Amino acid sequence: MKILEVLSGAEAREFLLLPVRLYQNEPHWIRPLDKDIETVFDPKTNKAFRNGECIRWILLNDEDETIGRVAAFINHKTALKGNDQPTGGMGFFECINDRLAANVLFDQCRSWLASKGMDAMDGPVNFGSRDRWWGLLIEGFDREPNYQCNYNFPYYQEFFEAYGFKVYFYQFTFHRPVQGPLSPKLAQKAEMVKKDPHYAFRHLRKDELSRLPQYILEVYNKAWANRSENPELSIAQANLIVKQMKPIMDRRLLYFGFYKDEPVSFFLSLPEINQILKYVDGKLGLIGKAKFLWHSWRKTNRKAFGILFGVVPEHQAKGVDGAMVMESRRVLQDEYKRYDEYEMNWIGDFNPKMINVVAQVGAEVCKRHATYRKLFDESKPFKRAPILQ
Repeated sequence: MKILEVLSGAEAREFLLLPVRLYQNEPHWIRPLDKDIETVFDPKTNKAFRNGECIRWILLNDEDETIGRVAAFINHKTALKGNDQPTGGMGFFECINDRLAANVLFDQCRSWLASKGMDAMDGPVNFGSRDRWWGLLIEGFDREPNYQCNYNFPYYQEFFEAYGFKVYFYQFTFHRPVQGPLSPKLAQKAEMVKKDPHYAFRHLRKDELSRLPQYILEVYNKAWANRSENPELSIAQANLIVKQMKPIMDRRLLYFGFYKDEPVSFFLSLPEINQILKYVDGKLGLIGKAKFLWHSWRKTNRKAFGILFGVVPEHQAKGVDGAMVMESRRVLQDEYKRYDEYEMNWIGDFNPKMINVVAQVGAEVCKRHATYRKLFDESKPFKRAPILQ
């Protein structure tokens, strides 16, 4: 076996095509868009390069056939944030069912990260936003992956754990049909909030589209930033998020809570675009765009998925979460019956408050991903991700 850094166009193509060959007989796998993968490794399009560095490799067998791939990266802004040691990342791991080959890939990541001053690595993770390509699928192989979510073979779990990776946290995906009852507790919370006339809850209006980045920025930075490895959003990043959402955005899936006309909570969802992209075979050229438009027009996708839920600290425990959910229930169940299924993505086991909210919504776990951490010095004590208070 030999390992090659991805430098040429041919090597980059092998990096993209290996999963296509590996998963060709897997009925639930959906090929990611080529451009979505390449964007991660392009300094012109991935702003993570401003504060970090990245490298990727392919692994060849003795017949020069590609049998594995992996990437390693460092975000200097978060390497020490919430960590006891400088911690880098590895991801985009794919490999044939051969533990020796997997160990070669893991060793390559470890050596490169150690040479850069890192003492641990998390994986499989993304070089960028945590809502994309994050965590190893360990339950839910019978369901299709959501957009930019990892789907992998069950044997990968054995590879990671045999190498010494330990679970840093689990990420749950919850599922429920759109129709059906919710917990009475949510209605009670909504009634509690009604006592204060300064609160208002609604989905995004047409005249608010230009303000959407600022709404997201204000709530996210108060509710999520500076917790563990979550960096603050800049207005440029918020604008980019909205720009990426716009082609598929449905305003009736974007809910905000306001207090004295200032945003204090959000419950943001999108149409689950993989339900359309599975027809384009990884490419959005002329034919791919035509297929995308056709399936969009036909409303082929009947599933929505949650991307962000948060309440700023000073408005928590006041029923705001319940009021937002009940407003979405009113619209999606009674007025706008566009979706049949709903999945809530990326809820960490370190967030019991959010898990409690999801339980009240009546959803059940349908997928579980694990984010692993490997300490290079295994004599040091291993710590799980801290529980959010």
